[in-house]
Amino acid sequence: MTLRNFNDLERAIRGGWGADTTTPEHRPHWTPDNPARDQCGVTALVVHDLLGGELIRGEVHVSGERVDYHWWNRLGMGIEVDLTREQFAPDETVVGGVVIERPAEIVRLREEYELLRSRVVAELCS
Repeated sequence: MTLRNFNDLERAIRGGWGADTTTPEHRPHWTPDNPARDQCGVTALVVHDLLGGELIRGEVHVSGERVDYHWWNRLGMGIEVDLTREQFAPDETVVGGVVIERPAEIVRLREEYELLRSRVVAELCS
């Protein structure tokens, strides 16, 4: 597989999202109107697989309280890539961002990650 440009990767990732790649507890609430919703963890892992760099985790706050975490990537020269940032409602803000070591084995969301990764790789190889 040869990655021609970042736009191809972004298109493949966005095209691979579905209710079946989102966090299971949020799956009933996923809609095509906001396809990035709850896709951040699996998306960050797939970007990391293909481009390397660092995994970043911030906190999602509503009214000053943490309600969730948000994941994205930092590539070389400090370039941050967040393909799921648009998922948030106006009252949700992402705070902070720390480098997280990639787990040796993906346990949580393993099936969703593998499904998204297989779709992305298939699209990039076609």
